[in-house]
Amino acid sequence: MIVAAFGESPDDAIEHQVSIEPMPPPALGAPDDVVVAVKSASVGWVDLLMSSGQYQHMASPPYTPGLEYAGVVAHKGPAATARFEIGDEVLVDPLLAGPRSLGAYQRAGGWASYAVVPSEALLRVPRGMSLDAACNLLGNYETAYHCLVARGRVRPGETVLIHGASGATGLAAVEIAKLLGARVLATGRSPEKLAHVRAHGADHVLCTREEDGGVASLRDRVKALTDGRGVDVVYDGVGGEISAESLRCTAFGARYLIVGWAATPLVARGRGQRGAPQANTLPTNLIMMKGLDVLGCPTAISTAHDPSLRPPRLAQVLAWADEGKLSPHVSRTFPLDEIKAAMWAKWRGEITGGAVVHP
Repeated sequence: MIVAAFGESPDDAIEHQVSIEPMPPPALGAPDDVVVAVKSASVGWVDLLMSSGQYQHMASPPYTPGLEYAGVVAHKGPAATARFEIGDEVLVDPLLAGPRSLGAYQRAGGWASYAVVPSEALLRVPRGMSLDAACNLLGNYETAYHCLVARGRVRPGETVLIHGASGATGLAAVEIAKLLGARVLATGRSPEKLAHVRAHGADHVLCTREEDGGVASLRDRVKALTDGRGVDVVYDGVGGEISAESLRCTAFGARYLIVGWAATPLVARGRGQRGAPQANTLPTNLIMMKGLDVLGCPTAISTAHDPSLRPPRLAQVLAWADEGKLSPHVSRTFPLDEIKAAMWAKWRGEITGGAVVHP
């Protein structure tokens, strides 16, 4: 699948810039290269924003999307690692290969039959985990870990309010917050999706959708669940109206984690232009009077500035996965020739947890 040029917005890119093209036979470019036959690739929110150049990192069109994917080793160069043999199932590290990577393997996106990657980008699929689940592991759980641990400093016994909890990263945040010993209040706009959130460990779920489509008040409900105190940490991957409402739900001195702005995805200009003419805002008076720490949590950017952040994070996520303590939820799968339907489903909020395309 190819994005020929950036769209004005993700829906414009889906409609006008996305196409399925014949793929030439994969060729090794270096002695330690590996050819991966892609079996499962996630359809992520970042994939959508990148298609219009509205994500902070831009691939160079024409390019193949698919930040995260898993498959089978189909061929390997003479200098490739002996850790993997032909036929082994592998997970590809999205920071070392694919459109989110920064080096020479940016073209190795997962929405394709094959990908040529450096052997150092290969990771073993966690024990007992399907390839569909595996390709929804790193981006979601590493993001949640960075936000809750490296930035949020969540401690056992604290209460965490997680917005957008039915999304792939939101569900990961619910699971990790519980592993850290926190009490989780989770929000979403669909009672049906919130049932999945509760099944993933949330202590309480709160629907934020009013009948007219607006954002329902949270303050009184959250205060009632916290004996009037408020929450210690807010994990906000939604932005927009819910952010200001959330400030009223906090205890004094709480940490407010800005993870994303899914409710207002078009803050930046489309077609890869820079700037944020529609940037979100927060009321500074509430921040001051509640003594809040407002913390930006850009996982990939933070890691680029400080690579030492990643090894302990990656090790812990993979260890939890091997122990069966993490369970990426995939609600829908699509064949590659239905990639537009998959992108539309993600864009329209029809997915609970992750979506996967099968090349």
